[in-house]
Amino acid sequence: MDIILQPWHWCILGILLILSELILPAFAALWFGLAALLVALLSWIFPELGSTAQIVTWLIASVAFTVAWFKWVKPLSTDKTQAGLAREATIGQVGMVIQLKATPEQIIVRFPMPLLGDDEWHCRTTAPVQVGDRVQIIDILGNEMLVKPHSSTTI
Repeated sequence: MDIILQPWHWCILGILLILSELILPAFAALWFGLAALLVALLSWIFPELGSTAQIVTWLIASVAFTVAWFKWVKPLSTDKTQAGLAREATIGQVGMVIQLKATPEQIIVRFPMPLLGDDEWHCRTTAPVQVGDRVQIIDILGNEMLVKPHSSTTI
């Protein structure tokens, strides 16, 4: 018995696979569903396309869509901020003193990118600094960071 796949078969398969993504957490059925819709379109445009060619096209398109997702699309959705990262990721970051407080060791430092959700922090310093100096985080003390003057050594 020869199975003849019609475009509507692929269309239903594609829609079912895409809808199954609502239940499955893997985010993989979507690409198989889109590949099935592509085969439905191709078999509608080219009615002489055989069942074997349709299945092979579906397999190749499914793999291609999945690889394209992991290679190009998914890396664009990664979070590049350091908000919520551990203490170890924050230590060593360098910022600039923007304001001196009442006591000489209390300062406000602005960092080039948000650290733990904010880009300006109240800090305590281990050595005297001036506005505009660069400082480096060496520890976190409750709601303040302990910083030291940053020494940029060039080789």
